[in-house]
Amino acid sequence: MGDVLVPGEALWGAQSQRAIENFDVSGLKQAASYLSATALVKLAAAEVNMALGLLDKEHGQAIAEAAREIVEGRWHDQFVVDPFQAGAGTSHNMNANEVIANLANEKLGGQRGVYQPVHPNDHVNMAQSTNDVIPTVLRVAASLEVGSLLDALDGLAAHLKEKAAAFDRVLKPGRTHLQDAVPVRLGQEFGGYAQAIRLDRERIARAAEGLRRLGIGGTATGTGLNSHPRYHICMVERLAELTGIPFVSSGNLFESMQSSADMTDFSSALRTLAVTLTRIANDLRLLSSGPTTGLFEINLPALQPGSSIMPGKVNPVIPEMLNMVCYHVMGNDLAVMSAAQAGQLELNVMTPIIAYNLLQSMQILTNGVRLFADRCIRGITANVERCQELAEKSIGLATALNAYIGYAAAAKVAQEAMTRNVPLRQVILEQELLTEEQLAQILDPLAMTEPGIPGRAADETAE
Repeated sequence: MGDVLVPGEALWGAQSQRAIENFDVSGLKQAASYLSATALVKLAAAEVNMALGLLDKEHGQAIAEAAREIVEGRWHDQFVVDPFQAGAGTSHNMNANEVIANLANEKLGGQRGVYQPVHPNDHVNMAQSTNDVIPTVLRVAASLEVGSLLDALDGLAAHLKEKAAAFDRVLKPGRTHLQDAVPVRLGQEFGGYAQAIRLDRERIARAAEGLRRLGIGGTATGTGLNSHPRYHICMVERLAELTGIPFVSSGNLFESMQSSADMTDFSSALRTLAVTLTRIANDLRLLSSGPTTGLFEINLPALQPGSSIMPGKVNPVIPEMLNMVCYHVMGNDLAVMSAAQAGQLELNVMTPIIAYNLLQSMQILTNGVRLFADRCIRGITANVERCQELAEKSIGLATALNAYIGYAAAAKVAQEAMTRNVPLRQVILEQELLTEEQLAQILDPLAMTEPGIPGRAADETAE
């Protein structure tokens, strides 16, 4: 292919340089966890190949030492290939092989760029192919990162649970179809949010288990050509030891090469979380709307001025930020799904963009959820009097009349109250449908927030 000029100070080599020139697409970089996971795979491979007697100890130890430095965060600036690159991630894999080979050679007294005595392909890439390395790197990187996301979700659920307890006696109108419905307690709403987050956490943790199935050792197509018969299982065991994550064999190295279903499943769990977070963020924007012309049932923390022209305006900036995060995650999931179905025969060549989108979704969800919990949920307060006022005005109170005067009569009473803009209680008394004493028990909004028929004892209801 001819000569290619590589900067003298660069640790990468000719293949990486060609990729820089060929794929000047986005200026984006793969996540730091992806770079460290790449080095972890190279470290494990060097150690396993030494143990199996295929790699000289001097060469192998130099490779392992160089890889450890990358795992620790050094030399990440030497990973220079755009995520939009040659299929399967060959350019990224060779970027890693070249950087590690140059570092190893310098440790052994060699010269950068000469690849003596350590060669990127023959030694750093021994018993490997891009086709089994890159899917493994993605699985390792995501498995390393998922704990931070789960911790963030635990924190959010805990804050929501605390608010559920604090707001448990705050009566407010329920709303369905954005119209008046039977009363609820503000704490019940927040308790529902907390449970939704806990369930999404379970879905993500369950999907993450699929990422622990590794197909390293399948080499080019799943056959394991050019690797020791024990290489695959030894790699799985060593990666588990290095990370503390219980990785297991995929059970079929051909499936590992062909399919990105585990990544699709995990991405869909992230998308489901994004859907839940969007719904909750939008609810908080509605509940805090106003303050003079909206619902204004809750106060969100005031964090910054909301307008460059309207004095005193304060906006729900953290829920708005979270919405943007969630919409981006939904878009990433569509890209992951589309790329996963683009696999053909023995390989899915779209893995680099699956990796970029999946890891980015994890990162922005983790950060977004933490900010949402710390800078929004924790500081929410209830406008108790406003909630009470709206609950007592709600036409949804008419539902409690069904057991006493029937649905049709209750509907007529509700319609008249709305038409005349008078309290429901007034119309009932005017029509002498029920007494003042009966209404005091039947139209008790707080009683309507629990199972049962308001105005009747539990034993009467059971009968």
